[in-house]
Amino acid sequence: MPFVSLATNKTVSKQQTGQLMQQLSALMAEETGKSESYVMVEISSGKDMQFSGKTDPLAYLECKSIGLTEAQAKSLSTAITQLLNSELQIPAERIYIEFSACHGAFWGWNGGTFG
Repeated sequence: MPFVSLATNKTVSKQQTGQLMQQLSALMAEETGKSESYVMVEISSGKDMQFSGKTDPLAYLECKSIGLTEAQAKSLSTAITQLLNSELQIPAERIYIEFSACHGAFWGWNGGTFG
């Protein structure tokens, strides 16, 4: 159920993309307490993006999960920001993260929903 989508204007190699997907998947599972077998990760790099009038390295993420709490969002924000700063050298002030908590009845999987 957890889903994280990363869009960045940095060009990320295939190898680094694979590593980053694994790291984000594990992080989402750990922070949400959900099985990693349900976590989906999407990374789009090398995109034409601008933030604050500049095209310096930046990232925009969407993190969604059934039952996501404010405490989990805060913890995820810290962990994701540290990861992207370490792995992609994107400054914390150039990372936006949108969190969404979804009710299980509005999350479909395997021909049904979780509600």
